[in-house]
Amino acid sequence: MKVILVDDEPLALKYLERQLLKLDTMSIDVIGTYTNPFEGRKEILARDVDIVFLDISLPELNGIELAEQLLEQKPHLCIVFVTGYHEYAVTAFELNAVDYIVKPVQIDRVAKTMERLRSRIASRPEEVMESNRNIRMTMFRQVMIEQPNEQGQFALLHWRTTRAQEIFIYLLQHRGQLVRKSALIDMLWPEFDMDKAYPQLYTAIYHIRKTLEPYDTRFQITNTTEGYVLNIEGVQLDIEEWENWFMSNPSVSAESIEGHIEMMKLYTGDYLQEHDYWWAEGERQRLKELWLSVSLSMAEWYVDQERIDEAILCYFSIQRQHPLEEKAYFSLMKIYALQDNPAQVHRQFSLLCQVLEDEMGEEPSPYIVKWYDEWSNGIQVTNMK
Repeated sequence: MKVILVDDEPLALKYLERQLLKLDTMSIDVIGTYTNPFEGRKEILARDVDIVFLDISLPELNGIELAEQLLEQKPHLCIVFVTGYHEYAVTAFELNAVDYIVKPVQIDRVAKTMERLRSRIASRPEEVMESNRNIRMTMFRQVMIEQPNEQGQFALLHWRTTRAQEIFIYLLQHRGQLVRKSALIDMLWPEFDMDKAYPQLYTAIYHIRKTLEPYDTRFQITNTTEGYVLNIEGVQLDIEEWENWFMSNPSVSAESIEGHIEMMKLYTGDYLQEHDYWWAEGERQRLKELWLSVSLSMAEWYVDQERIDEAILCYFSIQRQHPLEEKAYFSLMKIYALQDNPAQVHRQFSLLCQVLEDEMGEEPSPYIVKWYDEWSNGIQVTNMK
C-alpha cells in the first residue's frame, strides 16, 4: 500500500512514519512526507497513492478541506485524519464517522486502521459499479437509487449524518448549478462562527464523496472557491423523465394516452415527500401543479372519448392529491347527473362543501352552487362542458 503523510510538524511526521513502518507484515510503502499542504496536494494528485494521512490543523489550508479537494480528483483515495483533539472534540467535529487517529499516534490504533483500509482497497474492484448502463434514481416521495448490478432494485443511500444527506439532496435539486458555500452554511449552520462552520461543511462534503464513491463517476462534485457544482452522468432521475415527457407531449391524444398513463405511475408521491426540507417546497408545489394539470387534461380527454369509468378514477385521484380542487368534484357531479345517479351528485357537492369549510372557511364557487341549485330544482344542466 502506497502511503503519503501530510503534517506541518516534522517530528509528528517522522513519528507517524516510524509507527507505520513497524507494521512490516502489511507491505506499507511511505512514498512521501510533506509539511506544506499545497506541495502535498500536488504530489498526491500526481502520484499513484492508496492512502493519505492528513493532519486536520494544517496552516493555510484546513485538512478536511484538503481531503475533499483530493477526493474530487481521486474519489477512491483512502484518507485518514490525524488530530490532536481529544475524543469529545472529534465527536463534536463529526469525525467519529470517518477514519481518524488521535495524537500521540498509538501503534495498535494505526494497525487497526491500516487493516481496515487494506480490506477496503482489496475489495475496491468489486465495489466499483458497472458504468455501461444508465441507472435510475427517484426523487418523488424519497431519494432512492437503482443498483446497477440488480436492475430494478432500488435502495436508500446510507448517510453518516443527516446534514450530509441534506446537502447532497440540495445539490441534486440544483444539479449543474453553482451552490455557494456561504448559502449552505447559512442554511445548516446559521448559529456557527465562520471559522467553525466551514470545517463542518468540509466534513459533510467529505461524507458525501465517500457515500458516492461506489458509484464511480456517475456523480461529480466540483469544488470551486465560491461553492460546489454537482453534475450527474449515467443517472436517470424520475422527475426529469416525468417532466420531459409531458413537456414533449403537452396534449392528450389517442397516440399519447398510454405514455401519459405510464409516466403518471412514476409520480409515487410528492417531490421529496419523506424529507421535511423547507427549501424543497417551491419545487414540490411546481411539480404538484404540473401533475394536477396533466390529470385534469387526462380526465377531460376520457370524458370526451366517453371512457367514463376511467374519467371517474382520474377525478378520484385528483381529489386524493388535491382535495381543494373544485373542478374534480364539479366534474364528478356532472358525470353522475348524466348517469342519473342523484345520490352521488349530492355526495360530491357535500364533500366539496365540507372540505372547503374545514380547510378554508369558504363555500364552493358561485357557478358550482348555481349549477347544483338548478339541478336540484329539476332544470336540465347536464352539459359536461
